[in-house]
Amino acid sequence: MDDMTAILVVALLGGMAAAVVRLPPLLGFLVAGFVLNIVGVESVPALETAADLGVTLLLFGVGLKIDLRQLAQREVLATATAHLVGSTLLGAGVVALVAVGGVALLEGSDWRTWVLVGFALSFSSTVFVVKTLEERSAARSLGGRTAIGVLIVQDLAAVVYLAASGGKPPSPWAVVVLLLLPGAWVLRTVLARIGHDELRPLFGLVLALVPGYALFEAVGLKGDLGALVVGMLLAGRPGAEGLAKSLFTLKDLLLVGFFVSIGLGALPDAEHLVVALLLVVLLLPLKAIGFALLLSHAGLRRRTSVLTGSTLANFSEFGLIVAVASSAEVLGEEWVVTLATAIAASFVVGTAVGRRPEYLVGVLSRLVPERAEDRLHPEDRPLDVGHAEAVVLGMGRVGRSAYERLEQVHGLATVGVETSGDRVARLLEEGIDVIEGDATDPEFYERLRTGDVRVVLLAMPFHGNNLDALLQLRSSGFTGVVAVVTQYDADLRQARALGASAGFQLYDGAGTELADRAAQAAGLRREDD
Repeated sequence: MDDMTAILVVALLGGMAAAVVRLPPLLGFLVAGFVLNIVGVESVPALETAADLGVTLLLFGVGLKIDLRQLAQREVLATATAHLVGSTLLGAGVVALVAVGGVALLEGSDWRTWVLVGFALSFSSTVFVVKTLEERSAARSLGGRTAIGVLIVQDLAAVVYLAASGGKPPSPWAVVVLLLLPGAWVLRTVLARIGHDELRPLFGLVLALVPGYALFEAVGLKGDLGALVVGMLLAGRPGAEGLAKSLFTLKDLLLVGFFVSIGLGALPDAEHLVVALLLVVLLLPLKAIGFALLLSHAGLRRRTSVLTGSTLANFSEFGLIVAVASSAEVLGEEWVVTLATAIAASFVVGTAVGRRPEYLVGVLSRLVPERAEDRLHPEDRPLDVGHAEAVVLGMGRVGRSAYERLEQVHGLATVGVETSGDRVARLLEEGIDVIEGDATDPEFYERLRTGDVRVVLLAMPFHGNNLDALLQLRSSGFTGVVAVVTQYDADLRQARALGASAGFQLYDGAGTELADRAAQAAGLRREDD
């Protein structure tokens, strides 16, 4: 078996083993690299190329997701910035104390090494955090959106460092990159018109590598910075989200090369393991507490702050990227191996802690105070619908029709709940009683005050969301009528089995109504008229 074949097989087995025990596959890829190193497999040029491409696409994808309005929010920008600075200084202090202890790994190191290690460990893992949020169905919640915003700010800080770590001034021709600003209109126009899945990932790859990486490298700037900038120029435009999704698998596949190459580079010895475990034990709890306190200060509830802080309490693959890009005299290969070990250990700890998130809320209740209701973030305050007798979750066409029927025909005071802020604004202008809220967010039901509500209608467009809402309502103690709309008979049966009081299959009566309207348009009379 040649080296490349061995690398592919062992990487696959490592990733599968990690997934079986519910750990991020990248942890398995790191371990696979160490195993390959032990058995004497050597790195191949193709692996290094894949690693470089993976990092470039990672940064391009970060750029595609940047929403400057979201990043400017207090709970995101202030929290991320303050935590980044504090975590860097705290990490540097811990490393300095370890150095005083006479660890050989830190012999000859100075403040630059200490600060850089602290900086590398200040990031949280995008892969790990997103996976955790998806498992909790919390990616769209206030805490989930805040965590993702914090990750993006951290990623931007890492890119700024990568751009400055080149060690050489840019070429006078660097002003050429300003042509990307007017040229962005062309790129956006092409992106909006590419409707084929086969072209999207290729188009994204070319953008990341040519006007992004190659152009910036040619004028003396970091190519990775170019990939990020091109991604930012497309962010929020039609097709950008589809482009990011189409590149997701390719990016993850190429990043396998990066993580495997770290393990192939060197093996951790006893000293590396001791230092890595010290960093995990000392820094991870402080990282979680720091995030929780800062988020609470930004107006989030104690529970939201603690759960979001615990989700962000891990080390990031970006720390490895920063370490690899650093000067060997400041942060050599020994530290790359140590950081890789610390990052792997943080995933294990984060997974164990994440399985009992509510326990953390109780543990940290004395450290993180509960804020007064009038000082909470508007999206984290209790939602009072107690003035209504009926609630409609999802105010699309079906939900709005149900709302009007309940009020006008059945005389029930009704309130709608809708996740789209724009749609809420339009409905309020039309005199409809509606509040903004995400009924797919588990925390929504903890903030919901139902009062005298007797009927809840589930009219969201996705069956899975309606089922989640049904389960959340019943588990929160709501004993009133819950009715659900579905598209298929099997979905309706499933909802009834899970506790729905009533339901309606959208296609029930659709054929009859269609025939009646066609006959009316043709001027025909009903036989019973």
